[in-house]
Amino acid sequence: MKLRRLRSDPVLLPDKENAWESAAVFNAAVIQHDHYFHMIYRATNLGGHEKYGRYINSLGYARSNDLIHWERYQEPILINDVPQESRGPEDPRIVKIENEFYMVYTGFGGRFDGDYRISLATSRDLIHWERQGILLDEPNKDASLFPEKISGRYGLFHRRPPDIWICFSDDLKTWTDHQKIMSPVPESWEQERIGIAGPPLRIDEGWLLIYHGVDATNCYRLGMALLDYQDPSVILARYPNPILEPELDWERNGFIPNVVFSCATLLDNNRIYCPYGGADTVMGMAYIDSNDIRF
Repeated sequence: MKLRRLRSDPVLLPDKENAWESAAVFNAAVIQHDHYFHMIYRATNLGGHEKYGRYINSLGYARSNDLIHWERYQEPILINDVPQESRGPEDPRIVKIENEFYMVYTGFGGRFDGDYRISLATSRDLIHWERQGILLDEPNKDASLFPEKISGRYGLFHRRPPDIWICFSDDLKTWTDHQKIMSPVPESWEQERIGIAGPPLRIDEGWLLIYHGVDATNCYRLGMALLDYQDPSVILARYPNPILEPELDWERNGFIPNVVFSCATLLDNNRIYCPYGGADTVMGMAYIDSNDIRF
């Protein structure tokens, strides 16, 4: 199984005219609503790494009807205006539960080592967001809610390095039943650490989870696993090979070389789409036909 690129060029580039997104646009949430695809993307004013300076993150908004051509707002929709996000919000993942959109993201404070927390914001229109604060008060990231409740409770993926974890809540405030569900595979493309890509996608066989893995050279690739629908802590299958890896110039060369990193998975017309950041600099788009998924 392999993801195929929707096009060989990026679908979203930095905008040099806007200081807040002049260096990089990457690691975006994408969700379909009201006949459009809506993208909430991470943007930086400098390269997203300390060696490029004390960069600031913002979240931008764009929409499309074909996943290739994007019309974007000129102003960010979420900025670094609260202490926990003094360096800005990062890596959003969005689900819709009933009539509300829930965006889980990393609030990067940068005030001390480990000053990043899984945070939550909610919206009715995907443009105006209300912060709900910190979900897990620990250094943590790579998190997403499930798009529906599991046995009446909210489910949340997160990462306690180097593993993928799951936990549950009745009220989106107190999280219990933390359990490690996936670990890196030694001497493989995912030997150093793993974390989820986008929110899990419900298919006939269970929950489809695309995730990223990092090897000893710090190369980021994407993999795929299938989880039990009733109990997503149970791994039904795990594909042994990467389904997408850095191959194109803009995936191999950028602010962080050799990175494909996704924060979204969506199904449309029997295709599963995976938007992804290339080298922490630009956005690409890949897909797989749902009939081609075989574990």
